[in-house]
Amino acid sequence: MKFDSLLIHFGELSTKGENKKMFINCLYRNIKVALDNPNITYKKDRDHIVLNLNGEEPEKIIKRLQDISGIHRISPIYRGSRDMNELKEQALGLIKNVKGSTFKIETKRGDKRYPLNSYQICCEVADHILDNTELTVDLHEPDITLHLDVRDDCVYISCATYLGCGGYPLGMNGKVMMFLSGGIDSPVAAYSMLRRGVKIECLHFAAPPYTSQAVIYKLEDIIAKLGVYQPEIKLHIVPFTKLQEDIYKYCDESYAITIMRRMMMRIGTLAAKRYRCLAIATGESIGQVASQTLQSMQVINEVTNFPVVRPLAASDKLEIIDTAKRIGTFDISIRPYEDCCTIFKPKAPKTKPHLGECYFYEKQWDFESEVKDCVEGIETIVFKKGKRVE
Repeated sequence: MKFDSLLIHFGELSTKGENKKMFINCLYRNIKVALDNPNITYKKDRDHIVLNLNGEEPEKIIKRLQDISGIHRISPIYRGSRDMNELKEQALGLIKNVKGSTFKIETKRGDKRYPLNSYQICCEVADHILDNTELTVDLHEPDITLHLDVRDDCVYISCATYLGCGGYPLGMNGKVMMFLSGGIDSPVAAYSMLRRGVKIECLHFAAPPYTSQAVIYKLEDIIAKLGVYQPEIKLHIVPFTKLQEDIYKYCDESYAITIMRRMMMRIGTLAAKRYRCLAIATGESIGQVASQTLQSMQVINEVTNFPVVRPLAASDKLEIIDTAKRIGTFDISIRPYEDCCTIFKPKAPKTKPHLGECYFYEKQWDFESEVKDCVEGIETIVFKKGKRVE
């Protein structure tokens, strides 16, 4: 006897009130699009979604489901009988195929009309297993936990669970313009936004000939990894060379990074509005580099009243690296190709910049027209399921 279905647990979605149905419907659509398998049939309820595999092997499907935001857990289940004699035989048949020497049973009555209560169901099924196997009961640290969930048409039987992405279904929380440099942090920040149900469009600042085409190839590989979580992603490439050259021409070296980031925020704001994003998102982590101290962030943010989200603000570098390795972007990010933030790295950047100094340097040239030129010159590349669309 084998598991024939998968039970999708919602997790955080369960806390939603009147809007819960919208979240479930969105997750339901996202699952169907991601799996794209006509053999699988679906049934959604107020607290779960059931996938009837119809003979499909569960391993590959579970792995794909683990990458879909909004799913808390996935449990392989057998849809057993509500008749107690049949249920006992089905539970016995399943548990015999699971390795272990001790077990316990947990029962949930989704259908309160069932004639036996949860304790009585546990006792009936456990007695049958004890009489027909060498297994013993351990209520504290069992090798196997058999879950029984009584529904109005069947009983879900399971004894394994797999963690999902968590968070909210993609698309439920709007869209952001994600600054994507190609380093370690920004892809992880993008993943964090996707887990919260936020779609992304990516903005990259390119400064050829100081930056090479290899950086764009690097970004394409990163987006291929992120394409697992969002099927279609747009990459907007900003021509930043002239503006960056003038920053280093008219500004003191110690303020160059601060002024550059202020320009990026201006460009990001205009681009986000153009492409109907609700916020800008960055890979900044407090204190990691000079431009990411709180004092620097305050001065940089002064140029815009548009929302700026920093999902990694309180994460340390080791946490970020661990996530980058898990989602497959780390080895790509450490390729030795510099972006515009590193090619002119000052020896002693200001960690506590002053607004007055920024105003002084920015008055030295007509940066506003150059900012507009950057936005007008944006080149957009579309990726679908991680592949570039020509």
